[in-house]
Amino acid sequence: MRNPLQEQLLKAGLAKKSQVAKAVREQQKQRQGKAPAPDDAERIDARRLQAERAERDRALAAEHNAQARIRETRAQVRQIVDANKVAREGEIPYGFDDAGSIKRLYVDATQRGLLARGGLVIVRHGDDYELIPRAAADKVHERDAAMIVLDHGRDGGSGNASSDEDDDYYSRFQVPDDLVW
Repeated sequence: MRNPLQEQLLKAGLAKKSQVAKAVREQQKQRQGKAPAPDDAERIDARRLQAERAERDRALAAEHNAQARIRETRAQVRQIVDANKVAREGEIPYGFDDAGSIKRLYVDATQRGLLARGGLVIVRHGDDYELIPRAAADKVHERDAAMIVLDHGRDGGSGNASSDEDDDYYSRFQVPDDLVW
């Protein structure tokens, strides 16, 4: 593995075979040997950059995981609502507040009573609203409470004793039929 210059030097008698062999060994060692160690400053910069990349990768992975959990939770809520929604075929408008605007669902008298007592709950389902029973509403509330628009069963959870007293008091008065909104 001699180069042409080494061959010419040997033929001219200016170099010995041992000198050429030594030069070849040194060249091979340089090719196969390790590169010279980088400076300490370069090593520190490389480690710092590597640590920054690792931290950024961890943050991105955590963000992706959080988004995946949110998508999974929303899918679970959609499945719960689809499986438990109550058919609305009534003619009585039921008004409720959603983010500052009054919305209406048409329900029958039984559904209206259940809504008022907290047996049925109104949830947001895409761009529309659905009625679901209390048990399904509890499952939805565990996963994403923001999906529940109207829940009279949860709103009156505190202070039941005073509401019972109020119910007893006001039960003495009759409400006219035309006072329904």
